[in-house]
Amino acid sequence: MKLRINTRRTALAALTTLLAATLACMAVPAAAEDFPGGRAVTAVVPFAAGGPTDKVAREIGLLMSKQLGVPVLIDNSAGAGGTIGARKVALAKPDGHTILIHHIGMATAVGLYRNLGFDPLKDFEMVGEIADVPMVLLANKSLPPADMKALVSYAKANAASLSLANAGIGSASHLCGLLLQSALQTELTTIPYKGTAPALVDLMGGQVNLLCDQTTNVAGQIKAGSLKPYAAMQPQRIDAFKDIPSAAESGLPVEVKIWHAMYAPKGTPQAIVDRLSAALQSAVEDQGFRSKMADLGAQAVPAARARPESLRTHLGNEITKWTPIIRKAGVYAD
Repeated sequence: MKLRINTRRTALAALTTLLAATLACMAVPAAAEDFPGGRAVTAVVPFAAGGPTDKVAREIGLLMSKQLGVPVLIDNSAGAGGTIGARKVALAKPDGHTILIHHIGMATAVGLYRNLGFDPLKDFEMVGEIADVPMVLLANKSLPPADMKALVSYAKANAASLSLANAGIGSASHLCGLLLQSALQTELTTIPYKGTAPALVDLMGGQVNLLCDQTTNVAGQIKAGSLKPYAAMQPQRIDAFKDIPSAAESGLPVEVKIWHAMYAPKGTPQAIVDRLSAALQSAVEDQGFRSKMADLGAQAVPAARARPESLRTHLGNEITKWTPIIRKAGVYAD
């Protein structure tokens, strides 16, 4: 009798073990189907943690991890205007587990670096665009001109004494300043800083007159009223700052925005690129993501722009636009 009971218990235990093993085996393919290899994706951000591109990357990474079924980990590989991180991804294994999230610097690096070391159009697979960050021209509150039209006249009459700050060569504020001076056909006194923070401190303190930068960097100062906003550097007003006129309203033909996009190493299989792009398209349409971008004064792109073909066209156009402007200025980052 005891033998029969033990035999039954042994059979039941064996059956339980077999069932658990079967369920475990069934779970593995399900995870693997979510993304090749079932391993985490590393998203290289070529700038420091806490910056605008890092903020965009972390938000989009959280949503894409849900779509892919694997974590998306952020790797901040900063330095040399974003070229160190971009080069790192260009040399990475093309298996979909290393991607790049970069901003407009992917296009402007062609003009800024004479020995770039990679070709943005040839050494990467395009995944898609992510978000646009508008630029705003700001001034110390004591600067006399009341509006953008008055500032244009003032700048041309006081070019030698009017100072324009930026966060360093190749920064968004530097690029915006170059385009502004090109539109004004006037060279201002340019003062580079090591980052946006010290530039903002001196702008508010009156040591410099003007700064053109991303809303993600200056939204707090705009909302607090600690600086004078002259114009949104685009044809239309910014949704988050409707009170700030656009440059176009003042007759100034300036349009510059800091766009963000995603890339994979050249040679990444098309099926994997398509999977990444599909996850990105879903993420940019997420209302939570769109709201978080709006809080930063940024705008998530529509799903049609979160596609490889859209990014390739946009990147090519931006390289064509910025390279002659940068080379005419004769300022290089290398």
